Amino acid sequence: MTKKPYSRKHDKRRHGPPISRPAPFIHERPTILIVCEGKNTEPSYFNKFRLTSATIRTVGEGYNTVSLVERAKELSEKRWWKKKGNQFDQVWCVFDADIDPEHPKQAEKFNEAIELAEHYGFFVAYSNQAFEYWLILHFENHDGSPLHRSEYDERLNGLLEPFGTYFDGQKRKRVTEQFFALLEGKDQRTQTPRVRLAIERARRIYNSYDHKNPAQEESSTTVFKLVEELLRHR
Repeated sequence: MTKKPYSRKHDKRRHGPPISRPAPFIHERPTILIVCEGKNTEPSYFNKFRLTSATIRTVGEGYNTVSLVERAKELSEKRWWKKKGNQFDQVWCVFDADIDPEHPKQAEKFNEAIELAEHYGFFVAYSNQAFEYWLILHFENHDGSPLHRSEYDERLNGLLEPFGTYFDGQKRKRVTEQFFALLEGKDQRTQTPRVRLAIERARRIYNSYDHKNPAQEESSTTVFKLVEELLRHR
């Protein structure tokens, strides 16, 4: 039996239309570095957020204002932070306005820290006077009038008493799971998540100022900006 000669036109298997496969798509989760002045309250709060499309790296450094911003820059540039998957897409500086009227330099440092952070391309979540003011706004529609930090604990715990929980702002200074669940829960009267109410209240107060001198904008907080960003990645 004579073998038929090879013919290209009959080799449909070899010369059919090419099979194209789409290149694999790798979705990279952005990493957000949050550098906090406080070592306890702020890290324990931000670490409670569970995100699906971003990664949080929270550090409590114990620095304040300008020194905190410089520390954030140092951390963001450290090689051991920049391992695969640990590139920082955003850097946030979280600090308070610990200002004594008898020491005007403190107010200057606070304003300088905000400007320096913006110069480095960082974001700022400041509180005037302290971070706990942000927690208060979850339960009280405060008008933004001056409220001294020495009043925060009593004010906050008075608001928490009906819920059977307590915030220890003197010793532990931590946001517990129970407290965080309460912050995330719904307001009984409006059925709106308390964190959303806090965002609306903080934004309203923030927008009432011209931001030419943030050190004088008491009481106010921009923590709502950072929280909005975190909620976007849930």
